[in-house]
Amino acid sequence: GAEEPGMEAEAQELPLGCGGGGGSPAAGRSPEGEERREPPQASVSNGGDEDSGRELVELKVIWNKNKYDVKFCLDSTGAELKQKIHSLTGLPPAMQKVMFKGLLPEEKTLREIKVTNGAKIMVVGSTINDVLAVNTPKEAAQQEVKAEENKKEPLCRQKQHRKVLDKGKPDDVMPSVKGVQERLPTVPLSGMYNKSGGKVRLTFKLEQDQLWIGTKERTEKLPMGSIKNVVSEPIEGHEDYHMMAFQLGPTEASYYWVYWVPTQYVDAIKDTVLGKWQYF
Repeated sequence: GAEEPGMEAEAQELPLGCGGGGGSPAAGRSPEGEERREPPQASVSNGGDEDSGRELVELKVIWNKNKYDVKFCLDSTGAELKQKIHSLTGLPPAMQKVMFKGLLPEEKTLREIKVTNGAKIMVVGSTINDVLAVNTPKEAAQQEVKAEENKKEPLCRQKQHRKVLDKGKPDDVMPSVKGVQERLPTVPLSGMYNKSGGKVRLTFKLEQDQLWIGTKERTEKLPMGSIKNVVSEPIEGHEDYHMMAFQLGPTEASYYWVYWVPTQYVDAIKDTVLGKWQYF
């Protein structure tokens, strides 16, 4: 009944693989003097696979500045490797981008894509907690910005604009259509005021990529690319018309204001001016 000396030590030294079930410690013994042959096996780190009989490969999994030394079945698929990465990092497979000489195919085995010992597996992705932690401050900041904007006095109530708006709607202003968006007309937009209260018309020269701003005295020919932004706001009490500004420089002093723009053309003006220069 006594155990043979060395049996316990020999059982502990037997390596573990990652397929099939484990055998007895004496499995694979050969008669004395004959060479014993066994398939290459190794213990699995980081995760408790206790199967044997399949070849393993040593990997270096790198995610979010963390490095994991992993021994994994060479005949396992990319999808199975993603499950392993999930157990290591907590990163769900659906949120993983696993890279080895390009995006790792889930249906192929590591052997098929020629993964070798010491290969580096790059993982990109964020856990659900990380995503929530990043998005929450952003959402809060956006809400604060909106709240701050709501506190601001509407443009049409500001003194600098009231002196023009108090003149009332021009007699020859173009008719407006509330709740409708239309393309720019083929004729200039006319019957509007500028900041000095003078009449102004807007002509969009698409073939020349220019906006012409015409007054009684002169016509300014502006390249679309020189217009940095377009600001607009409905006029209180006359929401079917907007006041609009073209930003021609870095400061508010560079804004060219136009009043009584028909609402149906506002979006078309923005798309024409901003949409064009953004492509250059």
